[in-house]
Amino acid sequence: MTRTAAALVIGNELLTGKIQEANVAFLAKELFALGISLRRVVMCSDEADVIAEDLNLLRARHDLVFTSGGVGPTHDDLTIPAIAQAFCRPLVRDPVLERMIREHFGARTTDGHLRMAELPEGAELVANDRITWPVLRVDNVFVMPGVPEIFRLKFELVRDRLGRDVPFVSRAIYTRCDEGEIAALLERVERAFPGVAIGSYPRIGDPEYTVKLTFDGRDDALVKQALEACLSELPTEKIVRADR
Repeated sequence: MTRTAAALVIGNELLTGKIQEANVAFLAKELFALGISLRRVVMCSDEADVIAEDLNLLRARHDLVFTSGGVGPTHDDLTIPAIAQAFCRPLVRDPVLERMIREHFGARTTDGHLRMAELPEGAELVANDRITWPVLRVDNVFVMPGVPEIFRLKFELVRDRLGRDVPFVSRAIYTRCDEGEIAALLERVERAFPGVAIGSYPRIGDPEYTVKLTFDGRDDALVKQALEACLSELPTEKIVRADR
């Protein structure tokens, strides 16, 4: 059975357009490669009640949840307290994390820094020898930073824990078709191959192709059959290439 995942992206700066979100596409690709289906993405403000409410909905309906953002030392970093609220757990000072923070910042350590050592009771620190700072895990929730470079680095820790399901297979056809002229064909092929998800993506201003068709599934043979069925009915002169 396919494991499902959701992402909760947190930050007023995203909702006001000050910063462009950059972690979801990376997360989606990584989970796809592991055979885990990312089903939902929610973006919310830096409000503890809102974060807790959204998190509870997501963790109840998905096998895995990844949060992004709100884990720094400033007043608007409320993800950790909100997670404690969602799980109805107190915040407790983690001695291992406190020691790491004091060693890293030395005399520059502030109360804000030490706030980052306060974790929901029973939380796990996911760590290895390659990456200094651990990832916080609470049941099925992985707490990730919002900074894209750090998010990607820390996902290395998470990947080791997730394991790998039966991987997805993805193939594609590049065409010079108009979406309207192939809509009925795509619907027929998807009905004929229920284990294959077919996507149609127009491309504006590309001299090579106008529509890319994707075929995703877990059964390689079935994905190939769906692709070939589609190829057999597309106008030959409008097929640019196929990734078989």
